[in-house]
This record gives sequence, C-alpha cells and structure tokens, in this order.
Amino acid sequence: MLDLRSPTPPAWLSAVFSDFSAFLVDHAACEKKAFSNGMSLVSRYPERQGLVTPLIAFAREELEHFALVHAILAARGLTLARDEPDLYAKELRSQVRPHGDDNLCDRLLVAGIIEARSCERLCLLADALPSHEPSLVETYQSLARAEARHHGLFLRLARQETGAASTEARAQQLLDFEAKLVAKLPLRAAVH
Repeated sequence: MLDLRSPTPPAWLSAVFSDFSAFLVDHAACEKKAFSNGMSLVSRYPERQGLVTPLIAFAREELEHFALVHAILAARGLTLARDEPDLYAKELRSQVRPHGDDNLCDRLLVAGIIEARSCERLCLLADALPSHEPSLVETYQSLARAEARHHGLFLRLARQETGAASTEARAQQLLDFEAKLVAKLPLRAAVH
C-alpha cells in the first residue's frame, strides 16, 4: 500500500460540509477523471497485457462510481460542472518523468497516490456523514473501500511493470512531494 506521509487536517471536513453540493460535484468530476486516466493508460500501453486487463476493470469500476455520484447529484437537483484543472493532480503530475519505464512507473504511482489520498478522505467523510448526511454513509464506506483497492492496484502494477526496487524508491520520493503539496494547498469543498 502507499502510506501517505501526512493526514488530512480535520478542518477539511468543515470545508466539505460548508458546501456539500460543491463537494459532490467535484467528487463526480474526480470519478470521471479516474475513469479517463485508466483508459488513457490502456491506450498508451496496449501491448502490456498485464497492465491492460486490470486497468480495464479499474476504469469500469470508476465509471460505475461516476454514475453513482451523478445519480446522487441528480436526486438533489444538481448538475455536473465543466472539468476544471485540479491543482493537486496537476502538481503531482508535474513530477512524472518523461520517458520509458520511468514515465510508466511515475504515471502509475501518481495515480495510486491520488487514489490513496481519496481513500483517506472518503474514510474521514464516511465517519462524519452520520451527523450530516446519514443516507450516504454506506455509499461512502463502499467508495472508500474501492479507493483502497485502487491505490494497491497501482502500486502492484508499477512493481510488476517497472521493477519492485525502483518502484519503491520512486514511491518514497513522490509520497514526500505529495505531503509537502497537501500542506500548502488550501482546504476546500473538494476531494483534493
């Protein structure tokens, strides 16, 4: 598993519950982007069967999550928003090395770190929902479990495709970067 270096501060939940509708819209966008990222990796590395098959399953699950969150939006009279750049993801992706197996390793690890942070935050949210949005507790518990599987999947794929030792060393560097990034970003009603 990818062990995050820093916990999300409790004030994040205050930001989320101050505009829960905005959070839900952002969450739908995150699920859509995760689906797109999975399919982008499939398109970029079609010859790597050991990567393609699990990423198709990942993308399928993320598409189901997108549909689920979209249904929550629709039931509340909310609509999707146009995609906005996610500064968190953009900054993490700025660390991706440009060539060969280094590029693949970093793309997989960055995807895994994003899933790990999502997992951590959705767990926090699921624990807080009983007093705010009790009807969504089970949904968010399930989504958090899926994020846990996903970040483990990306780490396993990086090890498998680019080597365990180099993957572990690079994961430590990227996790250090992510901790510094989270510390400097403002808290908002969004997953990241």
